[in-house]
Amino acid sequence: MKRRVPLMMVFVVSLFMVVQNFVPLDEWNWIYQFLLDWTMIIGILSLLLGMWSLWKVHTQKIKRKSENYGYSFITLSGLILMLIFGFFPGSGGIENYWYRSFFYYIMVPIQATMFSLLAFFIASAAFRAFRARSVMATLLLLAALVIMVRFVPMGPLSPIVSDAAGWILKVPNLAAKRAIIIGVGLGAVATALKVMLGIERSYLGRD
Repeated sequence: MKRRVPLMMVFVVSLFMVVQNFVPLDEWNWIYQFLLDWTMIIGILSLLLGMWSLWKVHTQKIKRKSENYGYSFITLSGLILMLIFGFFPGSGGIENYWYRSFFYYIMVPIQATMFSLLAFFIASAAFRAFRARSVMATLLLLAALVIMVRFVPMGPLSPIVSDAAGWILKVPNLAAKRAIIIGVGLGAVATALKVMLGIERSYLGRD
């Protein structure tokens, strides 16, 4: 019974979400909006669960004095301070000076650093991938060079390079992109059907 009820709820709700797209009725609008509201409520509760999980994991690291447990103090301090600055009465919410300062002067630089490191990893991977060892690798190398130099002033060659880059983006690149999107869409439909029919039950925990 503990598994049948959730499976039945998933089937009924997912079936309604599918049918209401193909058989639109005005009477179903309030049900659709009701389910969307519950989606937001569940998302908020999931956020609270994530915060509790974060607190539990890092407090355990501090108690056990695991390797680099000092970073757990920083993580938990940031969590507590952001909650205080965001929810403390009269603080101004997200307009609070300290709240915005922590975000713009700590969070944003950290994100910029992560993306900068990611750029170096991408450049390293591109260097290994763009070696002209075969015909396909050579085509990939040439296409990448055209795309990268399209904004570089090259005198009379600039219009030619720009047109070539536009053709690469609009024809072969777009064709591959659409193929990937179609494949992802088919995979999403297959996964949704497995969840809807009760074949995929990982969200219920172990069987």
